[in-house]
Amino acid sequence: MLSKVVVPLLPLTEAFELGVACEVFGFDRSDEGLPVYDFSLVAAVPDPIRTRFGYTIDVPHDLDRLDDADLIIVPAGGTSVTFDGSFACGTEHTYDLEPLLGKLRAAVARGARVASLCTGAFVLGEAGLLDGRRCTTHWRHADALAARYPDAAVDPNVLYVDDDRVLTSAGTAAGIDLCLHIVRSAQGSAVANGIARRMVVPPHRDGGQAQYVAVPVPVCDSETLAPLIDWITENIRLDLTVEVLAAEVSMSPRTFARRFHAETGTTPARWISDQRVLAAQRLLESTDLSIDAVAESVGFGSAAVLRQHFVRLRRTTPQAYRRTFRAAPVPV
Repeated sequence: MLSKVVVPLLPLTEAFELGVACEVFGFDRSDEGLPVYDFSLVAAVPDPIRTRFGYTIDVPHDLDRLDDADLIIVPAGGTSVTFDGSFACGTEHTYDLEPLLGKLRAAVARGARVASLCTGAFVLGEAGLLDGRRCTTHWRHADALAARYPDAAVDPNVLYVDDDRVLTSAGTAAGIDLCLHIVRSAQGSAVANGIARRMVVPPHRDGGQAQYVAVPVPVCDSETLAPLIDWITENIRLDLTVEVLAAEVSMSPRTFARRFHAETGTTPARWISDQRVLAAQRLLESTDLSIDAVAESVGFGSAAVLRQHFVRLRRTTPQAYRRTFRAAPVPV
């Protein structure tokens, strides 16, 4: 059942994530045969709710609205990365979060869904709802979430996680993916697709957060190996075996492999395959080369091998990545 949807707001609420919840669940689309939700915003603290951008939201309801909600959505807001059981708004106020946390725990216990958008996951963590569950948040805050809640299984590579009535999403636009997933799982694809069409967004996106993360290539500062790194980059399409690389720096293959791992933290094969994926990304974004031609250009040899390594590193396929990131042609 999905009828009553409530969004508790903390000070410094992020406007976009709040807007996502309002857009999916707050609009009357009954003219297209889509369901109308009993949607409301509630104040999680007694003071007026101010967004991150400085304007204040009039929130007429209090936390009692959560008692019979079918879905509670906690958007990003506040200094959630540094929760210590209370909520600090700047340096002026400290709020007790336990009334909200208790409501969230009670909601899950009675079978309601509780979802977070972006760093709203920290609120669910404070409530103990992430313990023993898979979850996610924005990739920039995933390590902090895992450190703060060691019993949670944080996955930084996905757009959202649905784990036994507790749902979490990655950053910003991933909240749309999660909200549409909730609609789809509760009311079917036709309803989710109808809402997505009205919002002019895809009803489902391929891949995960990994395709949006700028993964750096390990740096090598060794005077011996740094010139080799430059040489590899320039000759990425060649068959770069350990023997070839070792000969380039006048080392035995065994010594070279040991030195390379010590300097970069990874093996020559893994470093080169990751470098090839990065080179493939640039070609997928900026050229019209076929997938086979891209694979050949970066040294993978075939589209199948490129796909294997691309999915490993970016959690999406080369074709899907190109659809997402290919620059539109500049009008003449």
